[in-house]
Amino acid sequence: MGPHRRPATEEEARALASSVRLRILRLCLDEALTNKEIAGRLGANPATTLHHVRKLVDTGFLAAEAHRPGPRGSTEIPYRATGKSWEMDVKESGVTGANAAMLDAFLEEVRLVDVEEVDLTRLGLRLTAEGHTELRRRLAEVFEDFRGRTPPDGEAYSLFFALHKDVSRDR
Repeated sequence: MGPHRRPATEEEARALASSVRLRILRLCLDEALTNKEIAGRLGANPATTLHHVRKLVDTGFLAAEAHRPGPRGSTEIPYRATGKSWEMDVKESGVTGANAAMLDAFLEEVRLVDVEEVDLTRLGLRLTAEGHTELRRRLAEVFEDFRGRTPPDGEAYSLFFALHKDVSRDR
């Protein structure tokens, strides 16, 4: 959304065009999780999850942390999100599916909570090109400001924003 974002490579855009991968990044945002922990939280098969984790590591969206001892002498690798996805703009990559993946990830995550506890707002607007640009700029500033606020004792929230043409109102 902001002008500071760099264009994603095709490989990066493909990595972000998966709702599962986007959910993995969200899960690993505040704490490093092993593949087994990620699979458990997603209710997914660990082998399938490992495929997605490896893709995210290969593209720099997840970083492996120091190995740690696991059960019965095994070794576990925890992974943490790098924050790189926030710096990307996938629109110019030529890869489709990133917006659908983001919407699907949002819907999958919001289904996990009581919808009556979700703050929802809808607003119909009419904007000039300048007004549209200003709205996007000001929202980007707010998002960037709050992105930098990560108190360790804070409660986890997610924000999904969509600005779209209202084709039902204009014919």
